[in-house]
Amino acid sequence: MDVRINDVLAMKKKHPCGSDEMLVLRSGMDFRLKCRGCGHEFLVPRSKIEKNIKKILRDDNGNS
Repeated sequence: MDVRINDVLAMKKKHPCGSDEMLVLRSGMDFRLKCRGCGHEFLVPRSKIEKNIKKILRDDNGNS
């Protein structure tokens, strides 16, 4: 799955604050995500995140 830094992930499950959007701060074997609702940062294994992604929101300005 092609997940990049600064992508916003729309998740299947909501964070306890009620937001379902997470900002990617780091990707690799683990993802460091930041909740767009409350700002909480957490580290989660790639395998757990990839199966819970509903949609990847990416700001493509024509830059490669």
